[in-house]
Amino acid sequence: MTPRGSALASQTETTPPALSARLFETRRLSIELTDGLTPEDMVVQAMDDASPTKWHLAHVTWFFETFVLAKHLPGYRVFDERFNFCFNSYYESQGTRHPRAKRGLLTRPGISEVFSYRAHVDDALARLFAKTGEPDGDLARLVEIGINHEQQHQELFLTDILALFAAGPLRSAYRSPKPATVRRSDSAHLNWIAYAGGIHPIGHSGPGFAWDNEGPRHETLIHPFALADRLVTNGEWLDFISDGGYRTAALWLADGWSTVNRESWQAPLYWETHDGQWLAMSLEGRRPPDPNAPVSHISYFEADAFARWSGKRLPTEFEWEVAAAPLAVAGNDLGTRALRPLAAETPAPGVPRQMFGDVWEWTQSAYLPYPGYRPPEGAIGEYNGKFMVSQQVLRGASCATPRGHSRPTYRNFFYPQQRWQFVGLRLASDIV
Repeated sequence: MTPRGSALASQTETTPPALSARLFETRRLSIELTDGLTPEDMVVQAMDDASPTKWHLAHVTWFFETFVLAKHLPGYRVFDERFNFCFNSYYESQGTRHPRAKRGLLTRPGISEVFSYRAHVDDALARLFAKTGEPDGDLARLVEIGINHEQQHQELFLTDILALFAAGPLRSAYRSPKPATVRRSDSAHLNWIAYAGGIHPIGHSGPGFAWDNEGPRHETLIHPFALADRLVTNGEWLDFISDGGYRTAALWLADGWSTVNRESWQAPLYWETHDGQWLAMSLEGRRPPDPNAPVSHISYFEADAFARWSGKRLPTEFEWEVAAAPLAVAGNDLGTRALRPLAAETPAPGVPRQMFGDVWEWTQSAYLPYPGYRPPEGAIGEYNGKFMVSQQVLRGASCATPRGHSRPTYRNFFYPQQRWQFVGLRLASDIV
């Protein structure tokens, strides 16, 4: 377990692992995350947005089979021709597929066959690298995409298991409660950090991997703004609830207010009252929300309403990136194994805390293409571009984000009503 204080050192070690080593370490982590789950746990789908563990394990394997092995390993034998229909997600170019909302009906293939599928593909990947040496060129690009794709599904794996266990009557825990693995302090005090306006470069520019939606790098005009140096806490959210935040229409966007009333929202997802006390479902089972830890599992609508109640606003994704760009990419991510958002550390003057880890942060920015954006050609071009409508950008990382999967330019995106992920908020304000 790596404490937050040593995260910077771990990020700056000399030579990064070879691409093939990173690939197989990523593949091993996916299996490690299934420790303690029963076969029954891995087949059930809690809701339309979530997928069964078994499906995640098979889908990321299908990705390597379809886009790497079938194209780059002569004579590769597809494990099962039927799996393309079962485990394709949304790639229209790869043919028809099983409906997303019915992935929980895939009782066959069984979990043992899915593990055999993974072993078959891993063996083939090892043969490919024995033949080609370390990947380069187009092969290296596809392997890197596959690694990052599997890391995304590792986070989804954890959030979908939480959704499943929260829906069950036993409120089962994914793991036994553990003490915090990161040293923290009382985060009651909040500082504001001022940033100058001007024209700032935004977006990724070599070297290193980035998704296509992180570019092209371009210049953006940003007006002077201030950013809270930490995330909004559960304690502050309890104040919002007590002050009638979920009952005050004037705080809400129209679609948000309709959603609050239609869904009967009274608190973040997974919160419920028991004997007059709030309890929140976590990967460690139900527990009282830590008042100093970041609030999590809230929608964009809730984040926006809280910001209005506070007399502030959400940052734009460009403001967030300007603040994050000079910082070390370190925080309470999956590498700490805390598996829950944790309270902020002692503040350092002028340095924002919790930018990477704990919870993804809603921004007020719509998920749109950057100027000059063109999706890649072929099936990989379906990965991001076709979703650039009706969603909001989130920045940062969460306690379930695999280490090495964060950077200042990373653009996550969800629909404004979605809240099953580890998502929270940071406040911003204008400087007039």
